[in-house]
Amino acid sequence: MSKEPQKTLNENSGPSWNDLGPRLISAMFLIPIFVAAIVIGQLAVALLIGAVLAVAYHEWSLMTGGGKVSRFSYFIMGMLALSSIAYPAVGFWVSLGLFIFTGILAMLLNDRIGKWPTNGIAAGFLGFSGLCVLALRGDTNLGILAAVYLTAVIWLTDSGAFFVGRQLGGKKLAPIISPSKTWSGAVGGLVFGTLGGTLVWGFGTLSPLWIGILISAAISASAQIGDLAESALKRHFLIKDSGDIIPGHGGVLDRIDSFTVGAVLLYFIGVAHFTSDHVAEGVLLW
Repeated sequence: MSKEPQKTLNENSGPSWNDLGPRLISAMFLIPIFVAAIVIGQLAVALLIGAVLAVAYHEWSLMTGGGKVSRFSYFIMGMLALSSIAYPAVGFWVSLGLFIFTGILAMLLNDRIGKWPTNGIAAGFLGFSGLCVLALRGDTNLGILAAVYLTAVIWLTDSGAFFVGRQLGGKKLAPIISPSKTWSGAVGGLVFGTLGGTLVWGFGTLSPLWIGILISAAISASAQIGDLAESALKRHFLIKDSGDIIPGHGGVLDRIDSFTVGAVLLYFIGVAHFTSDHVAEGVLLW
C-alpha cells in the first residue's frame, strides 16, 4: 500500500521551527565550503561540483530504483564527477561532450521509468547545470562575483520562502505537488532573492541597477520552479526528502534543485549577451 509523503507543517498547530537549528548548523558548514571553492579557483569548484553531482545522481537512483542502486549507476556517478573535473583541463566543449556521453550511457544502461529515459535526462541535466556553474565561475575575478551573485539569489530565495512561508502560512501554492508551500512563501522568496541579488549587483558592478533587479527576479522565480519540479518528482515517488545527508535540508538534490534551474538560466543570459567564453562578463557587464 502506498503512503502519502509526510507534511513538514502541522496546519492545525501553527508554524513549527524544530528543524531551524539543524538547518542553521548545516548552513554554517556548507556556506564556507562553497565560498572557499569559489575563491580558490576553477579546479576547486570543479572538484566540489563533481562530488555534488555524484551524490545527487546516487540519490536519484535510490529514488527511482525503489531504494536500490544498480551497478551501472555507480559508473554514471563516476562519469559525472570525471566530466566536471575535466573542465579546468580541457575546457567547456570537451566537458560538455563528456556530460552528453554520460547522459546517453545513463539512458542506455539504466532502466527506464515508463516510456521516458528518465535516468539519461537526469544525468544530462545535472551535468549541464553543473557545467553552467563552472562556466559562470570561469578563471577570472569577475567569475567569483558571478558565482557569488548566483549563490546570493538562490540561497536568499530559499531562505525567504522558508521563513516567510513558515511564519505567515496562507493559501497553498501547489497543494497537489507540495502541500507545505504557500503563496506567501513564494512571494517572500522572490522578494528576498531579488533584494539579495540586487545588493550584490549594486555593490559589485557599475551596470544599471534595473537590469540587476530584472535578472535577480528572473533567477529567483526560476529557482522556485526548480524547487517545485523536484517536489513533484518526490511526490510521484512518495518520498519526503531525496536523502538525509544534510541535516534540516534532506538530501543533496533537495539542496541543489533551485541551483540547477537558476544556473542554467543565468548561463544562457550571459551567453546571449556576450559569448560562451565570457559568461560572467555577459551576466554582469551591461
